[in-house]
Amino acid sequence: MLKGLPAILSPELLKILCEMGHGDEIVIGDGNFPAASCAQRLVRLDGHGVCEILDAILRVFPLDTYVAAPVTLMQVTPGDDYKPEIWPEYRRIVQEREGGHQFEEIERFAFYERAKKAYAIVATGESALYANIILKKGVVKDA
Repeated sequence: MLKGLPAILSPELLKILCEMGHGDEIVIGDGNFPAASCAQRLVRLDGHGVCEILDAILRVFPLDTYVAAPVTLMQVTPGDDYKPEIWPEYRRIVQEREGGHQFEEIERFAFYERAKKAYAIVATGESALYANIILKKGVVKDA
C-alpha cells in the first residue's frame, strides 16, 4: 500500500502509467468493449466503472496540452437513437482534474483501430453504452 494514491490504481496499472511517455494513449473500455482482442497490454478492473477509473488516473496522469483534443470518445453509431449519459460526467471529471480540454469523437471502427495502437487498454465492468474513452498522455511539469 502507498499513501496518497487512489486504491483503484493497481500496481500493474501504476507501472503502465509510469512507463507511458508523452503522446502515448491509454483506453478505458466499457464492459462491451473488445479489450482483450485489441490490447497490446491489458489491465482488468472488472467491477469498476469508467468514471471512478478516469478520476483516479487523472490524479496522477497529465493530459497532453500540445494537441487539440487529448480526450477521445467513441462516436454514437449513426442510426442509434442514443445520447450517452455518462459523457457529461467525463467532462466534469476532466475539468476538475485537468482544467478545460477539448474532447473529440471518432467513428466506432476508427476507435477500435486507434485502440489497437494504444499503449494499454483498461477493461472495466462499466454498463453504460458508448462509455469508451482514450486519454493522450502529456508532460509531467512538476514532480
